[in-house]
Amino acid sequence: MTDIIFSELSCKHGCKIGVIELNKPKALNALSLNMIRLMHEKLIMWASDDNIRFIIMQGAGDKAFCAGGDVVSLYHAIKSSTEAKAVLNDYEIINNPSGEFFTLEYKLDLYIHEYTKPILAWGDGYVFGGGLGLFAGATHRITTEKTIMAMPETAIGLYPDVGASWFLNQMPNNLGLFLGITGAFFNTADAKYLGLSDFSIESSKNKTLINELCQVDWTVQNDISDKLDNILRDFESNSCSVMPVSKVQENESIITSLILHNNIDSIYNTIVNASFEDKWLRTAQQKLYSASVLSILITYKQLELSKNFSIAECFEAEKNLSYRCCQYTEFSEGVRAQLVDKDKNPQWAFNKLSDINPELIQWFFTKVTNT
Repeated sequence: MTDIIFSELSCKHGCKIGVIELNKPKALNALSLNMIRLMHEKLIMWASDDNIRFIIMQGAGDKAFCAGGDVVSLYHAIKSSTEAKAVLNDYEIINNPSGEFFTLEYKLDLYIHEYTKPILAWGDGYVFGGGLGLFAGATHRITTEKTIMAMPETAIGLYPDVGASWFLNQMPNNLGLFLGITGAFFNTADAKYLGLSDFSIESSKNKTLINELCQVDWTVQNDISDKLDNILRDFESNSCSVMPVSKVQENESIITSLILHNNIDSIYNTIVNASFEDKWLRTAQQKLYSASVLSILITYKQLELSKNFSIAECFEAEKNLSYRCCQYTEFSEGVRAQLVDKDKNPQWAFNKLSDINPELIQWFFTKVTNT
């Protein structure tokens, strides 16, 4: 079974819709390096095919659009390379499969953000990490009543990447910082409020929507985006009754009070020591408490540094930072504990933020050189 399926749906007058389906439902459609390569190649080909009017991205099965990158494979690539070494040097990490993964993943994500044709992303079920990186750049982003989004990287010793330096900073009232350091889950109503979803449509309407899209005359190219908007708006208007309420918006005043401080130590201590009545806030608090404090500090610094970056600059900075994370033990240990051995007991390098040497943090943000 192939991990990714490409197809072309026929419409009127020879027009076609390109379809990308991530096809690893048992692995929640986790992105592998090969899937990233194939998707990028196909999008480049479709960009120059005049018959392809727009693209649909979706995940196979009923559980996930994409629950992130295949970090287990990255773990094994790093581990096999570092068994006889304390750390991979800059040249080795750039040319390691893990370094290649991040390079090509970010290149694909940026290409989606800059794509010349509309992309409709069907974000049903889990949309985590690398899945959100694919989803965020689409022009027509659909979430459903089953959508669960998150950037949970601090739980595995990483940081919110795949363009999160951009889209977390675009969220109102610095809510992206809270979601980035806690890895809190959020739903379709949250995603719309935060600017990560354009339409909320009932999950069961997927096939009906695609069938209707195939009946439309897409001949006039400059009308495509507006026509998609109108069709998706109609589907959304018939889906309102099944949609959840926004937990982020419901708790926004509390969240903003928690992150008022101008340093991560105060923000972290305020959140972990707070007493919450709301279950969603308590869950976010527990995620923060269990996460790597090194990752939390890196996340805070990366979001601060990238506040005025362009989307391309964000991806370039993330690529460098991800190389560094692959050179340090925290990422491998987090993946080992959460996804490989699954003992859920990562032995983090530091117990407290105050234990972390500022020089180490500075190292993470120094330029990796291929020499």
